[in-house]
Amino acid sequence: MGTHETHHGTHSTAPGTPPPGSRPPSPPPPLPVPVTAAGRAALDAIVARPSAALVALDFDGTLAPIVEDPEDARAHPDAVPALTALAPRIAAVAVVTGRPAEVAVRHGGFAGVEGLDRLAVLGHYGAERWDASTGALSAPAPHPGVAAVRAALPAVLAAAGDRPGVWIEEKGGRAVAVHTRRADDPQAAFDALRGPLTDLATRHGLIVEPGRMVLELRPPGMDKGVALLEHVRETGAGAVLYAGDDLGDLPAFAAVEKLRADGVPGLLVCSGSAEVGALAERADLVVDGPAGVVELLRALAAQLG
Repeated sequence: MGTHETHHGTHSTAPGTPPPGSRPPSPPPPLPVPVTAAGRAALDAIVARPSAALVALDFDGTLAPIVEDPEDARAHPDAVPALTALAPRIAAVAVVTGRPAEVAVRHGGFAGVEGLDRLAVLGHYGAERWDASTGALSAPAPHPGVAAVRAALPAVLAAAGDRPGVWIEEKGGRAVAVHTRRADDPQAAFDALRGPLTDLATRHGLIVEPGRMVLELRPPGMDKGVALLEHVRETGAGAVLYAGDDLGDLPAFAAVEKLRADGVPGLLVCSGSAEVGALAERADLVVDGPAGVVELLRALAAQLG
């Protein structure tokens, strides 16, 4: 721990020291040690050969704190500085999210940031893509089942009990989500709606993606695991770090485990939450939410620098 001195009267500042009243930049945190042998091997591989490393991260709950209204979600204030410190030192950075890519870019503050040229945002579980180097967004046509489900949702929710606080989120016409976090009993509402929403999704060729007090109805065929594997192949990454916090990140965890079986080192990081224990049980490293993820990124950037 450093010391703080208070000086009275006239004083001079030594060259290279911050002026009085200013706050010096905090030193980088130490690089944490994964609890598994596979995680330690992956971290060693990333440090030994950063030019072949891919760092991929979920957005909500990982780079951005969870909030009641998803429209209010913003990346942790130190997330972009940490990413800009790390990105030039490694092969690629990806944000893999269930949100529309454009929304994640806006809420993350990723556009036009110097140092993030190697960032790709894979939105809607990889169905959409935004590249920082060009600012270009690519996306397929919306699935017709999404509009049909959206029209039927009010009647389905009413039949399931019309629970106050449950609300519907539009996701760019490519998915629709039902949130229970504001309900009097969020978990009871989640459990009661999961069956009816699964039936509704199935009738219209969609699937239900459960999350932290949210049930998302979306087209099948893409998930974070598929998106991550495709990005690994595209970038030729020889080592991967993936950080997530939610049930939707389990396919990405499975993808990293598959890569390990194929000889590609992978580090699984859980952005800790009491709401989702399944990720923590499979993770090589558990950090304290988005702030912990930012500390990890800063530590890795400092180690590589």
